[in-house]
Amino acid sequence: MSDLETQLDPAEAEAFRARCRAFLDEHATGYTIDGPDPRSEKELAINKVFQQAAAAAGLAGITYPAEYGGAGLTKAHERIWREEYGKSPDMTTQLTISHGMCLPMLAEYGTHEQKEAFLGDNIAARTLWCQMFSEPGAGSDVASLQTRAVLDGDEWILNGQKVWTTLAHLCDYGIVIARTDPEQVKHRGISMFILDMKAPGVEIRAINQIDGGRHFNEIFFTDVRIPKSWQIGPLNEGWRLATAMLMYERVAIGTGSKSGISTPTFKYLAKEATQRGKNADPLVRQGLVQLYSEETTRSLVAMRTRDELKAGKTPGPGGSLGKLHAGRIARMSRSLVLEITGPEGIAWTADSEDTDKHAKSVLRSFSANIAGGTDEIQKNIIGDRVLGLPRDISVDVQVPFKDLKVGTQKAND
Repeated sequence: MSDLETQLDPAEAEAFRARCRAFLDEHATGYTIDGPDPRSEKELAINKVFQQAAAAAGLAGITYPAEYGGAGLTKAHERIWREEYGKSPDMTTQLTISHGMCLPMLAEYGTHEQKEAFLGDNIAARTLWCQMFSEPGAGSDVASLQTRAVLDGDEWILNGQKVWTTLAHLCDYGIVIARTDPEQVKHRGISMFILDMKAPGVEIRAINQIDGGRHFNEIFFTDVRIPKSWQIGPLNEGWRLATAMLMYERVAIGTGSKSGISTPTFKYLAKEATQRGKNADPLVRQGLVQLYSEETTRSLVAMRTRDELKAGKTPGPGGSLGKLHAGRIARMSRSLVLEITGPEGIAWTADSEDTDKHAKSVLRSFSANIAGGTDEIQKNIIGDRVLGLPRDISVDVQVPFKDLKVGTQKAND
């Protein structure tokens, strides 16, 4: 990505702002989904149309080099774009993983050939990417993963399972980590790869969610062949790269795609409270003010995090703070939805067209404290790497992975 920090000439900045505003006025009009969309196909299709229009207008991948399909502009341009985009409806809700996690990892750690092959299509959303880390026996402790990759000539052969993979059923490619040397300790001997999601041996099964959605998946790998040239970064250093990708993930979740002070949940619930005559209730008013304060704080943390980022460099552990705020906002909004909407927050009829959104938002809110790393994990990271507090004792740091009883593995299997 571009590392230029050049301050734009005021006239140039205003011209670019006007260009962004004109594009957003035409294309960022918001959208509603017609009928059920449990697997997010309809919403993703709308997101892709917007992103491809942005790419055609030279407003996608602002700081990524033009040779790889980006706009090749500066951080100052990106700041203006985010500020203007923050005033418009979000048109890229289903691209968070593809753009917020996979794209920066490819840009920072991918080879020139990998960038040439994949970056442009990712930026323009002609292809969609997913992240494959978690396993049935390796959730919060991702380093306990057991998916194996064995080198066979010029290809890696992948076997194992991943779970909770968002939008895997709609993705063209993904980034996967697998164990390549079980003789090493569990935080070593892991490597990272690009995976063709349509490759033979990849089986994707939907997970039915309590809110009626089905955009999470479990994935099974049976002798899946990956070109050796699709390995990302050095062999057996996948944990270092995975940690970097998790930092990108927490920044993506914690900061979003917009800039400036943004309080969308507060605005929505304040409107609902007014329409339902609940805006005079002192408990509702107190809850709304607390929510406003939390969303404002999250915005300020996000602005600081993005200002601290050096273009093309992995974000630090401070991104966990924004992720923690996102989880707090979800808990607070859940209570407010129930207080404001009453029975609509816990049930809906089969023929409802609008009231079900309240109950579904309550059900979905629980995932915010788990997805992308639990609140407890974020607190550990902040305490250890930000505040410098003592770490928990780890008794297995020098033990070869094959000798550990971790996940679903028994020692000496």
